Amino acid sequence: MSRPARKSRTELLTVAIEQFSAAGYAGVSMRDLALACEMNVASLYHHFEDKDGIYLAAMQQAFAQRAEKMLQILRSDQSAKECLRLLVHLLCQELARDCTFSRLLLRELLDGDAKRLQLVAETVFSELTSELTRLCRQLNPDLDPFLLGCSLIGLVVHHFNFLPLKGFLPGYQPQHADPVVVAEHILQLLNQGCGPIPSNSKVVS
Repeated sequence: MSRPARKSRTELLTVAIEQFSAAGYAGVSMRDLALACEMNVASLYHHFEDKDGIYLAAMQQAFAQRAEKMLQILRSDQSAKECLRLLVHLLCQELARDCTFSRLLLRELLDGDAKRLQLVAETVFSELTSELTRLCRQLNPDLDPFLLGCSLIGLVVHHFNFLPLKGFLPGYQPQHADPVVVAEHILQLLNQGCGPIPSNSKVVS
């Protein structure tokens, strides 16, 4: 019987991404990863020091390609509004095509491990957050640029995380899952808003 072909680091991380996004950090052991990769645990440790190492590398690989595309837009010499338009469309297309990374991140947020979250923030999101904050400062100097950036990402991610339920809700139409339709809706919402809302309105308790 022939031995399974030796897998590259990229191939191992591709398997790890699927495993972690399906079961979360706590739900996947090194033995599980080795079995899914068709190798023994010792061979897996040859590539990665420990489970934390492979998890962080999986997060980085899952986000790397998307981050590169987004950074290209954010660092382009186009206007701030055009950068925003391109960024929203890119995010919608990427999330519609593959929601693995957003599932991976949601599981990490639910786990709430402060040490891992700090590592993810520093090694995965830091550079992109800085560039997005810079763009938001240009878009509207009167708003907190960090919160604006979080709101932009939240608007996009929500539509696709909510999609499995959205299809069963009253008023849903097939085009509501179309990334182009969603992107244009978000851009119109950002551009037109819902009209002025008094900032001193009382919060209903």
